[in-house]
Amino acid sequence: MIDNYNNYKFSLFENIRYTLEGLLISSLLGFLFYHHIFGILILSPLVLIYRRRVKSRLIEKRKWKLNQEFRDVIISISAALNSGYSAENAFYEAWKDLKLLYKEDCLIMQELSYIINQIKLNVTIEKALRDFARRTGIEDINNFAEIFATAKRTGGDLIRIIHTSARSISEKIDVKREIKTLITAKKYEADIMKCIPPAIILYLSFSSPGFLDPLYQNILGISVMTILLITYLVAFILSDKIVDINI
Repeated sequence: MIDNYNNYKFSLFENIRYTLEGLLISSLLGFLFYHHIFGILILSPLVLIYRRRVKSRLIEKRKWKLNQEFRDVIISISAALNSGYSAENAFYEAWKDLKLLYKEDCLIMQELSYIINQIKLNVTIEKALRDFARRTGIEDINNFAEIFATAKRTGGDLIRIIHTSARSISEKIDVKREIKTLITAKKYEADIMKCIPPAIILYLSFSSPGFLDPLYQNILGISVMTILLITYLVAFILSDKIVDINI
């Protein structure tokens, strides 16, 4: 059970991996744009920026995975309610059904187990779901928690409401998946475009030795390369923002 899905703690392996990757990127850019150890040292803060960006992507990936798994939960809960189970027992039935699909150490199974344990400790389902929604910060889970709490509080047709909510959220997640599939292709194109400027400098450095020397051996050349580097980094950030569409 994770206290806050908006935070991510690197494992030892991930710490080493992403630090080395950040060092490799900063060293490569420092070498290409300055051909001097001083340039590499100047760009060393990029390691921290790279780690932060990776962490953001891992948080997004984890939440998206949980969101998709949650769809299976509400579909299973809806089926259990239709079969005549109470709301409390429906969560346990959902856990038994999903145990056939997911490993017990995956996120959704851990969360379901936690919710079931809270229910056994006489915590209301509404409170357990709201706590789950608060920790994840996922819109679909928050909406379901609010709908479930409202239906229980007002004494509405819980089975019909949960069934309608499950279908609506499931369709919404399907649409999100289709949009993400389309965006992924554009992200790959953007990643390729990001590699082109360094690749051109690397190609010229090895194919035509000495051709770029005037850009590394005087103040004017270093200034030009600095401007180009800043322009490249700004374009890098803008390309990420363009393809980073919140769904």
